[in-house]
Amino acid sequence: MDERIITKEQLEEDANLETGIRPGSLEEYIGQTEVKDNLDIFMKAAKMRDESLDHVLLYGPPGLGKTTLAYIIAHEMEGNIKTASGPSIEKSGDLAALLSSLEPGDILFIDEIHRIPRFIEEILYPAMEDYVLDIMVGNDASTRNIRIDLPPFTLVGATTRAGDLTSPLRDRFGIVSKLNYYTVEDLTKIAKRTATVLECEIDAEAAKELATRSRGTPRIVNRLLKRVRDFALVLGSGKIDLEITRIALNKLKVDRLGLDNTDYNLLKSIIDRFGGGPVGIEAIASSIGEEQTTIEDVYEPYLLQTGLLKRTSRGRMVTRKAYAHLGIPCPDKID
Repeated sequence: MDERIITKEQLEEDANLETGIRPGSLEEYIGQTEVKDNLDIFMKAAKMRDESLDHVLLYGPPGLGKTTLAYIIAHEMEGNIKTASGPSIEKSGDLAALLSSLEPGDILFIDEIHRIPRFIEEILYPAMEDYVLDIMVGNDASTRNIRIDLPPFTLVGATTRAGDLTSPLRDRFGIVSKLNYYTVEDLTKIAKRTATVLECEIDAEAAKELATRSRGTPRIVNRLLKRVRDFALVLGSGKIDLEITRIALNKLKVDRLGLDNTDYNLLKSIIDRFGGGPVGIEAIASSIGEEQTTIEDVYEPYLLQTGLLKRTSRGRMVTRKAYAHLGIPCPDKID
């Protein structure tokens, strides 16, 4: 199956693009005003005290800028950044190697931190609280504990599933910030900024159209901009205007709300097979051939946010707004 162009998860094509357009400072970072303002205060205070910044937990849906903020924190705190992901830390030695390589003031960024195995997570506790690394060496009767002092550092953890973090780990973060979906206004600014970095011309109406169809997510607006740029180059003058933007997005099957065929299939499945709901998540997963967690983490959040789907005590239901958007007559039983 082809990858969804409007997925919030990072695609292979995104890596180089995001690195090339990533803002380097809080001043350049667009959106998330409350998170930004608070981080600015915390970082300035830490530098005034000549201390490392408290450990930071960033959580929220994929594609909203958690990794970018981690790099900005490193830049603003004038430290180096070392990166890892929860799934890649499989043994205690993996984490010990990361921690022992840190220099004073470094930032350790762990993406998907909720996926670190519990027995490895416990090594983080003394490292975060006391800047020490406790390692057990030897076997059986010869087992002994070695304690290694660590330099002051800041752990920046990122997760899309804050509820999966254990309480002991979550409680050790001094700064906990939730990233929310972006407004059309902020996404329009991001589209214009990205176009400038990529040295392509875009008009205001086209930038707003891209923003409107980007599901509140910078990663998606940047990806769509890159694709629309190709259409503008081949089918137009190279300038991204409203007409070429609509042509491109329609060909890419991204509608005016940012829905694609996957979203349509999910909504229509609930309507056609279950009378619009309510229906349990297990039945939906079975009907469209997807994993339950994929529906909950990838498909549902935006449909719920836009009011096309709702959760009730009896299950999921398609709303009147969804029927209208799909052009399907709405039964009287739907609220």
